[in-house]
Amino acid sequence: MDRPEHARQPSPEAVFGWLDDSARRRERAGLRRHLRVRDATDPGINLAGNDYLGLATHPEVTAAAAGAATVWGAGAGAARLVTGTTRLHEELERELAAFCGTEAALVFSSGYLANLGALTSLCRPGSLVAADATNHASLIDGCRLSGAEVVDLPHHDATALEKVLADRRQPRALVVTESVFSVDGDLTALDELATVCRRHGAGLLVDEAHALGVIGERGQGALGAAGLAGSPDTVATVTLSKSLGAQGGAVLGPHRVIEHVLNSARGFLFDTGLAPACAAGALAGLRVLVREPGRVARVRAVAARLHAGLAAAGLPVAPAQAAVVSVRAGSAHGAVAWRDACRAAGVEVGCFRPPSVPDRFSRLRLTARADLTDDQVDRAVQVITDCRPD
Repeated sequence: MDRPEHARQPSPEAVFGWLDDSARRRERAGLRRHLRVRDATDPGINLAGNDYLGLATHPEVTAAAAGAATVWGAGAGAARLVTGTTRLHEELERELAAFCGTEAALVFSSGYLANLGALTSLCRPGSLVAADATNHASLIDGCRLSGAEVVDLPHHDATALEKVLADRRQPRALVVTESVFSVDGDLTALDELATVCRRHGAGLLVDEAHALGVIGERGQGALGAAGLAGSPDTVATVTLSKSLGAQGGAVLGPHRVIEHVLNSARGFLFDTGLAPACAAGALAGLRVLVREPGRVARVRAVAARLHAGLAAAGLPVAPAQAAVVSVRAGSAHGAVAWRDACRAAGVEVGCFRPPSVPDRFSRLRLTARADLTDDQVDRAVQVITDCRPD
């Protein structure tokens, strides 16, 4: 009797042979990604990164990171609950919480892990998570890993949220959203969400990754701007790799929430702590932001100038509500060609294609920076306009 095909001993080369078909499908769809090594100094105009305030190369930030590496070593050396917590971690948590208006903060080694840690700690089987359908992948993964029942809500739909919370049977519920969405840069009406949450006894978790340093008069984030920072029923997550110019992430909220996350988040318990150099760099970036709040207004002014120039050129550009400016492309292949043409002309832009976008439309994603001059912004607008595929 013949053995079934899968039961026959395959050659070693055949074990992962199915990956070749996947690669061909990605290539045909224009969805294949490539790593591109960049130089330390690039003469072009960078609108692709997330260094919103221009702090990644600020001399105080780089000096703090270098000094910490010299004193503490290249890495934390252990999980933070073992020996991986330094004075720098403690200072960063204290000053970050004070700046954002929360009782406490807990620093993770990445913003992705901060979201996973918060969600898997605060949600569990038997609870409900109501999440915006266009949330970042880290929020989506955190919701899935939590074991809770997850309901995906239409984007910015408070009416749908009201119904989901009113009809729920679970005793605990958590609403999950970004305050500034990472693809189109649109803002969430947090006051409206908070009202619905409180009417139904639900908690609110807000990813402030693209709001810290950009939203609010001092850049304290959208929760602070809405008067919700420090609320006993609200939790925030942030990254340290965008406006603060460093690396890492954090969960911020009431003391009891942070205490619970510290004791239950697997991405905190079993992960080596954030490198001291990154903690020192983020702390220095935060202190520059506190001292120079004009950077917050400048990054929004740069975004507004980008939007105005692209809109005047007739490009399909989304409103500039924060630091992200999004331009629709006709296809994934077209978006790649557009990005490559801009790069060749000295302007680096982001290219977002499925599954990184919340719909079928590929985009160029431009990120404003406070350290760009008006001449650089105008030059970038001209290049993007001239390089648009036919």
